[in-house]
Amino acid sequence: MPSSTTETDEARVKRFLAIASHDLQSPLRHIAMYAEILLDDLGDRLDEEHVDYLKTILAKAQAAQGMTKALVGFASGAPTLSIGDVDVGQLVRDIWAELRNEIEARDATIEIDVLANVRSDATLLRLALKNIIANALVHRGAAAPRVRVEADTRGATWTVLVSDNGPGIPSEQQGNIFTAFWTMQPDGVAKRPGLGLTASRDLIAALGGSIRLERSDESGSQFAVQLPVQ
Repeated sequence: MPSSTTETDEARVKRFLAIASHDLQSPLRHIAMYAEILLDDLGDRLDEEHVDYLKTILAKAQAAQGMTKALVGFASGAPTLSIGDVDVGQLVRDIWAELRNEIEARDATIEIDVLANVRSDATLLRLALKNIIANALVHRGAAAPRVRVEADTRGATWTVLVSDNGPGIPSEQQGNIFTAFWTMQPDGVAKRPGLGLTASRDLIAALGGSIRLERSDESGSQFAVQLPVQ
């Protein structure tokens, strides 16, 4: 039975997600709208590079709109899942391209095994995997970050493993990693809210799956995400 503190933290997480997602919808809608207006009005007068910039702004704003809508439903406790075929390999490649710029980890490398397509909600799965992979870049050791993503299907379960070469999580702290607002703060890194793994756990649960820390030691950490084969 979860403690009252855990229940309070869970409620705070859901309230935070609901408020943040709701408040972001209007500015994102306006960003997308104005990018579309500029493309329509100025597209034939701009060079190809600037047209690509506007198209990127529009695409990113529309993607963020989809994520905020999904998070509002998730935070309400009644997520509306959009189940479809998901190319997990491409999903991971897109996540990696974003994270290397966001976290300034240009020296990081990733190895992606052949990942089968799955039936899932692409938006929620993307958010969950992005949080897990981001941890590998934020909680890094002295060496350049290396991440490996592989998957396996056994019976009715599909498992994706995310491994890194980070410093690992002390054994006495491993029970805390999915606790809301708990974080191991690396030196020289801006303070983070400590919600990434908590959110990933709940997002994966909404998809009918689970996440666990498979191992963590001085050679790095490995997380296992299990989802039902649909």
